[in-house]
Amino acid sequence: MPRIPNFKEIIARSPLVFVIGVAGDSGSGKTTFTNAIRQIFGPDLVATITLDDYHRYDREERRRLGVTPLNPDANNLVQLETDVARLKEGRAIQKPVYNHETGTFGLPVPFASKKIIILEGLHTLFTPRLRELLDFSVFVDPDPEVKHAWKRRRDTEGRGYSSAEVTEEISLRGKDYETYIAPQRCHADAVIRIGNSRYGDEKGEAENVYRISLLQHRMDQKVTDVDLSIDLYSLLSFHDHAFMIEFSTEDVACARMRALTFDGAMNYGTVRKLETSIEQQTGVHPIAIFENRVTVTATDLVQLILSWRIIHWRIFLQDRI
Repeated sequence: MPRIPNFKEIIARSPLVFVIGVAGDSGSGKTTFTNAIRQIFGPDLVATITLDDYHRYDREERRRLGVTPLNPDANNLVQLETDVARLKEGRAIQKPVYNHETGTFGLPVPFASKKIIILEGLHTLFTPRLRELLDFSVFVDPDPEVKHAWKRRRDTEGRGYSSAEVTEEISLRGKDYETYIAPQRCHADAVIRIGNSRYGDEKGEAENVYRISLLQHRMDQKVTDVDLSIDLYSLLSFHDHAFMIEFSTEDVACARMRALTFDGAMNYGTVRKLETSIEQQTGVHPIAIFENRVTVTATDLVQLILSWRIIHWRIFLQDRI
């Protein structure tokens, strides 16, 4: 059997810098859904920019001015556009640094371009120029109760906020979210919706089990060798976990999108077959992101399927060079 070219090697030699944009509210889980890309291709090929580094004001200045980070005027989006354009050309930048623990800025740091750049932040899809620079875009859209619980846990445990400060910020941010952040759904190639599990709200915090929907536009390019088959014998004989798979068509902001929804926990073998499919398409061996796991969640499945979609588009762009 002829050897499938290792796509990591192809990317490393390619002049193309592939930019992935992930938008959504603060604490919405943006980093989670691109982790598979980072793990598959590794730090030699992938670099991530957090758009919080492009805040215009520090925490005290925002408090004094009465603005939230969701307001685009509180962010230096022009510098962001310039920096992303330089990175896309393969050039290094001096990236600003925002320290979440202190709420202040550090000194800029050198930041080298990589073959895959992931942008994560509030305004990733906000300006026409940013959208023009992106090769693939995602909007992460948790239900409010899920998002607020995540934000409260993250900001109090990892960013030095008091619970009262988080409550105040959630209240202040609501209008800005609807005005500036939510409309970015219209510009995304994929939207990820996150809700509490139908098997119990408590499963989220206790087991990281949520109801996750991956919504996408119809694909113009053919996708082959995607194996998401389920072993019914194993399911009926050995499976101890409840899970659900659903397909539907839903309205998302200004478009109708196809939605693939997962809920619950599944045996790892289900995901391993999809990992094998990615290996076959890319020549990257082994891909075992969830290795040694007995079960995987809906979050894990959507993370892997989204990664396959991104890889498929990157392969399509490579063939056009």
